Amino acid sequence: MTEKTTAELEKLRGLIDGVDNQLLHLLRKRLDLVAQVGAVKHAAGLPIYAPAREAAMLGKRREEAQAMGVNPQLIEDVLRRLMRESYLSEKDVGFKQIKPDLGQIVIIGGKGQLGRLFAQMFSLSGYRVQILDKDDWQVADSLFAGAGLVLVTVPIGSTCELIRSRLGSLPKDCVLADLTSIKEAPLNAMLETHNGPVVGLHPMFGPDVGSLAKQVVVVCHGRGQTQYQWLLEQIGIWGARLVEAEAVRHDKAMQLVQAMRHFSSFVYGLNLCREQADIDSLLEFSSPIYRLELAMVGRLFAQDPLLYADIIFAQQGSLEAIADYLDNYREALALLQAGDRQGFISRFNEVASWFGDYAAQFQRESRAMLQSVNDMKTG
Repeated sequence: MTEKTTAELEKLRGLIDGVDNQLLHLLRKRLDLVAQVGAVKHAAGLPIYAPAREAAMLGKRREEAQAMGVNPQLIEDVLRRLMRESYLSEKDVGFKQIKPDLGQIVIIGGKGQLGRLFAQMFSLSGYRVQILDKDDWQVADSLFAGAGLVLVTVPIGSTCELIRSRLGSLPKDCVLADLTSIKEAPLNAMLETHNGPVVGLHPMFGPDVGSLAKQVVVVCHGRGQTQYQWLLEQIGIWGARLVEAEAVRHDKAMQLVQAMRHFSSFVYGLNLCREQADIDSLLEFSSPIYRLELAMVGRLFAQDPLLYADIIFAQQGSLEAIADYLDNYREALALLQAGDRQGFISRFNEVASWFGDYAAQFQRESRAMLQSVNDMKTG
């Protein structure tokens, strides 16, 4: 490289550094404005996530980028990352309290990760939160006496027994709710045990989320919806999207969405372990899609095995769904063993037809995720 080339590069890099510094100052200014927006939303009781506003803003920025000769996807990627940071900033301002006269909230199992998350969200909304854990039952009666909401978040295997044995004397107007990923049995247990308002909730996210914006909470109605409507509105203000479902339908879906998927990841990880695969080599030779797949499998094994055992073993129907998956795996393996290439293509086309337009949609969505994974590579 000549001295002239080096000098030109250094000059241009200096200009880029200056632009980057301007970008940092603009980011800081945007975050400050977002904090002001959060304060206004808090006072007005508005959700931190406004999908119509977000869609309109992104559409306008894409049009402006196109006119300036900038890739519209670039500005959308930047803005979506900024909005994620913005939702975190808005959360720090706090949230409007929907029911100031509620009394205290008692979270059973509140020292667990999900319990702590909901305790934080209720506290940010101005509610008085009490934690009742396994060693605190000597004070349970005094906590329940002033409770407006009792929220159960304990392992699935012990949820129904705890409800039936411990929660039969709650105040009649107290809302009883649970956060388990199985809904039919806990909901029935709550309805049988408590004569007051009852609702089943399933947060479709892990406890490590930084914000509830855009997250999904499934709602299975039990009894007295008017008495727990404030709770649903409060969760909506946190930014979550509420999806109503019958408990039986929910549990059937969870056999595929959770139990079968987690079990498949478990077996995948088990096979890699038994094969003593070299993870460094796998990463070295991996495409972005395989790296993402490996990351999702590895994520499973970074978490509590008791939690995933509860999820997989919770329903008898999960065993049937997993057995069906194994049967289909064997059938596909038989095609491979027989060298039946045309049979494989036929099954492939059958599944592609079943996915329909979703296949193209998922291709577009995954392309954006894979680009992000590729951007994270450091070597």
